[in-house]
Amino acid sequence: MPSCYDSRVTSDRWNDADAKGLSEPELLLYRSHLLGADLRVTNFGGGNTSAKIADVDPLSNERVTVLWVKGSGDDLGSMNLSGFAKLYQDKIVALENRFRGREYEDEIVPYFEYCAFTGSGRSASIDTPLHLLLPFTHVDHVHPDSVIAIAAARHSEALTREVFGGELGWLPWQRPGFELGLRLRDEVGANPKIRGIVLAGHGLITWGDTSKACYRNTINTIRRAEGWLAERIGTAPPFGGVHVASRPADERSAIASQLMPLLRGHLSGAQRKVGHFADNAQVLEFVGARRFEELAALGTSCPDHFLRTKIRPLVLHSDPSAAKSSAAETIARYRSDYQAYYERCRRADSPPMRDANPVVILMPSVGMFTFAKDKATARIAAEFYGNAIGVMRGASGVDEYLGLPEREAFDIEYWALEEAKLRRQPAPKPLAGRVAIVTGGAGGIGGAIAERLLADDACVVLLDNDGDALERAGAEFAQKFGKDRTRVARCDVTDEADVARAFAFATREYGGIDIVVSNAGIASAAPFEQTTLATWRRNMDVLGTGYFLIGREAAQMMKAQGIGGSIVFVASKNALVASAGASAYSTAKAAELHLARCMALELAPDGIRVNSVNPDAVLQGSRIWSSSWRAERARAYGIDPSELEKFYRERSLLKQYVTPEDVAEAVHFFASDRSAKSTGNILNVDAGNTAAFTR
Repeated sequence: MPSCYDSRVTSDRWNDADAKGLSEPELLLYRSHLLGADLRVTNFGGGNTSAKIADVDPLSNERVTVLWVKGSGDDLGSMNLSGFAKLYQDKIVALENRFRGREYEDEIVPYFEYCAFTGSGRSASIDTPLHLLLPFTHVDHVHPDSVIAIAAARHSEALTREVFGGELGWLPWQRPGFELGLRLRDEVGANPKIRGIVLAGHGLITWGDTSKACYRNTINTIRRAEGWLAERIGTAPPFGGVHVASRPADERSAIASQLMPLLRGHLSGAQRKVGHFADNAQVLEFVGARRFEELAALGTSCPDHFLRTKIRPLVLHSDPSAAKSSAAETIARYRSDYQAYYERCRRADSPPMRDANPVVILMPSVGMFTFAKDKATARIAAEFYGNAIGVMRGASGVDEYLGLPEREAFDIEYWALEEAKLRRQPAPKPLAGRVAIVTGGAGGIGGAIAERLLADDACVVLLDNDGDALERAGAEFAQKFGKDRTRVARCDVTDEADVARAFAFATREYGGIDIVVSNAGIASAAPFEQTTLATWRRNMDVLGTGYFLIGREAAQMMKAQGIGGSIVFVASKNALVASAGASAYSTAKAAELHLARCMALELAPDGIRVNSVNPDAVLQGSRIWSSSWRAERARAYGIDPSELEKFYRERSLLKQYVTPEDVAEAVHFFASDRSAKSTGNILNVDAGNTAAFTR
């Protein structure tokens, strides 16, 4: 029978062929990417690597040693060479003369910039002293689950000796900084034969004479810890065994789709939150175990885990009905407990209390929800808590797991340096934290709308019934805006079940919906007496029923959240102006307009705004105009199809073309808070058409 500990062994990914011919900085980057490629080795944005590299001082023309160390805020797995801070080694070591002791750690950091070597565009992190004071050319500092499991155990020092037989040193918990760097140097001085040091409750420091030797030392140390844990734990059931069985996958998904908008509504105050759902085997094993609540209450150990996941998670009832009915009270109690924690631990110079809402929410039998300012942060928080689960699994399997002491946790969370880092972050864009659905998202107007919303930091779910075009659009936006910001779902807006599935998918991916743009469309033209019943019904189905189904689902979802929302119909000039030879299309568009007004009337008490945008003659990039519609409209006006665009331009008051981007700008206005006091309104984007004047 296999061990209950994670049996996957960390891979040695070093390839001499890939490393051949690389410069020392490039080898450092190569090593960093290898270490950052496995989240069990180090988390996103966590850990750091360094190399002391000879260079020529551009001022003195003399050979000097430059410390290259991963800069503040970068990620080992995805950084480039510009992500390393470069510091004069002799100057930064000399800062020891200015160090006045542990209480004055924050005084040292501003001096780092005075030690910067030419071309260093990255700020040095607080972990820099852990590298600069060690007498080794190459140093790695990572946060492997297996090593932290040993580091977070009550008898961590004894376990370190047992696992590594004296080959690794050990230091008790201490916040990163200059003093910890001095202690690392002293530990190596007292034990010159060790090849690494375990930092209690924190992580691992290893080193080597070359990048390859350093990497191999790091990986072999991690593999040794993994093997020891697997053997020591054996087949004993983790976390005390199963207490609550996991629900089937489809049931978990359905519960997540129903519960996340409710949670998001309670969590979104001054800032909207974006959600992430995880129900992998590791999470389900933990939330369903007998010791789950006991261990979850202890919080995380590694500072990197803690900063991403808060002091501890919130636990929901395992019954969905009970979880829903008690959600408001449960979250309010968490906020109250967090405020009490802040008041207990605050110091005279502590920054003001930050958001008291939980980041991690755990539900037995279902999984884990994480909510943060954006999707990437929510996803990464889930990954970090996954690491924390791995740590708890190992530590509790061989000893007693210890979370970070409350006072130490607070001092890291409200560290002046951490506060300064937060204040350096740019102000959020207008749609940050908002989630949008755009139907007809693979078309010209739909794509332009999606791009405009994404440019202001919204998350966007594209719906379309053209699967190939949808995949292409999704891939393009993922490339441009990042993989977390866009999702796609094939959807027939005339199919009630399809619409429900699409919204459930969107809420499961992002936690809820703030903006819904009904843009799916078709067009047909024929004299009234030649209009077939099939044509009539198809227009009414897509442009009438489709907008009704999308609008109804949006209203229900937004009401469940309780934080308002914006619904925008992309109608047409034809909704206001009769057009010969297009009775089915014009009538359906008029129905859209009146539906939007009715919805605005009924949904206003819930803070849900409903407005319409009326484009006219948007030929560029539109799939409608690539169909027979172009020829049909040209025939109606007695012109050649090639002259149609010019015809539309010349008939407008402003004598200008209307583009998809023009329509997108109007939609953005109604989607954003710039139109917070507007509902039931119409915005024409037609370059001026007197017949379409609304008053």
